[in-house]
Amino acid sequence: MEEESTDRQLTGPPKELKQIDTAVWELPKEYKEGMRVPARIIAAKELIDSMDRGVFNQISNVATLPGIVKYAYCMPDGHWGYGFPIGGVAAFDVKNGGVISPGGIGFDINCGMRLMTTNLTVKEVKPKIKELVDELYKAVPAGVGCKGFVKITKEEFANVMKEGAQWCVKKGYATEDDILHIEDHGKIPGADPQAVSEKAVKRGFDQIGTLGSGNHYLEIQEVKEENIYDKKAAKIMGITGEGQIVVMVHCGSRGMGHQIGTDYLRKFLDVMPKYGIKILDQELACAPFTSPEGQDYYKAMACAANMAFANRQVITHRIREVFAKVFGKTQDELGIKLIYDVAHNIAKLEKYIIDGKEKELLVHRKGSTRAFGPARAKDLPKEYQAIGQPIILGGSMETGSWLLLGTDKADETFSSTAHGAGRTMSRAAAKRLVRGDELQKDMEKKGIYVHGVTMAGLAEEAGRAYKDVDVVVESLALAGITKKVVALKPIGNVKG
Repeated sequence: MEEESTDRQLTGPPKELKQIDTAVWELPKEYKEGMRVPARIIAAKELIDSMDRGVFNQISNVATLPGIVKYAYCMPDGHWGYGFPIGGVAAFDVKNGGVISPGGIGFDINCGMRLMTTNLTVKEVKPKIKELVDELYKAVPAGVGCKGFVKITKEEFANVMKEGAQWCVKKGYATEDDILHIEDHGKIPGADPQAVSEKAVKRGFDQIGTLGSGNHYLEIQEVKEENIYDKKAAKIMGITGEGQIVVMVHCGSRGMGHQIGTDYLRKFLDVMPKYGIKILDQELACAPFTSPEGQDYYKAMACAANMAFANRQVITHRIREVFAKVFGKTQDELGIKLIYDVAHNIAKLEKYIIDGKEKELLVHRKGSTRAFGPARAKDLPKEYQAIGQPIILGGSMETGSWLLLGTDKADETFSSTAHGAGRTMSRAAAKRLVRGDELQKDMEKKGIYVHGVTMAGLAEEAGRAYKDVDVVVESLALAGITKKVVALKPIGNVKG
């Protein structure tokens, strides 16, 4: 591990990295002993040159895992993670020894993004932005260990784990239209609460409807006409033009996902010798997907993913209530409609053509988002089947975010793309450089009102701690795996 800790301090690519295309770079199998496939990084040159060396070390380690096919990928938001780099993508042939790895999914299982339109304009919202953000802060608990307003028993929580966002329909927190606009209709199949430890249940059952901490947020955003790159696609998704207000949410499965990751990492470290699996980094602990241990982890992961879908849906319900209260309008008048909800930090069973044959692969997306194009229309809401899947890519709270579309070319990256801007410095480094109270004042001068749990938490999320989100998005466009639709600018933020 000494080499990796040194690598983390370095930036820039190793000399073996070769440019394959404008925004595609490759480390050959010969780069590291044990690599079964090459490793590819999707990024513009300026991002490659500033990328921390640990990314190249970690993604080449991923390329050594059993059953991996084609390439190990890292997206342009790539930075050092646990096991996989953040932005890591890898697909495993489940019928030929393919593995499942918690380090390739992440501890915050189904940390994800959702974006909603409203009928409101910036002229209506700006005068009430402080009241709106402060009310949202009260209605959607944020911070470490926060608890939600949904009070259920641990027995009822089993239904949440199995049904995900679909549980919310029965409880009045979701509409049928909401469900149609969530990846997998808000329910990952195969969830089994029996695979989840009592400790993980305890950490999750009272956290539905909460943001949590870290980089999680609830953001009020503005559409500017000059930032719409595809007016036709934008209109299909409900983006109508200048001054429209939209709402973005970023959060996941909270403590439950973290505990499941911890539980199964320990278990996999114990069972790997039984399956003859050797790894270069203990953080890549894994088990064959078809093994009893691999199946148990997948069932537990699906439970956490479903909890996260329910969590974001309950937050949406609270957002609708707060907007109705602040603006004195009914929810129908406000028109708060879900564009889409996408997951990252997840493993999904999907079919791809590999060497001329269709294979079922387990696609790990660690800080990466699904990006289906029109060819996979049957998996998309009816209105998006001709344009592709909406992708919500979060930037920093100072700079803004993006709404993109998946493409058929993204099949090359296992229908995967970036999930955000990606960090350039650690949280500790950001806190050394930035004072949260000063940042809050500076942002307010720029027209962005932020209500955070702590000033230290705000400092961690300063814009300078992240890559240029526009360069990340341009890298994806150059690689052809997503299309630009609209850039969104923040005016208000609830920060975990």
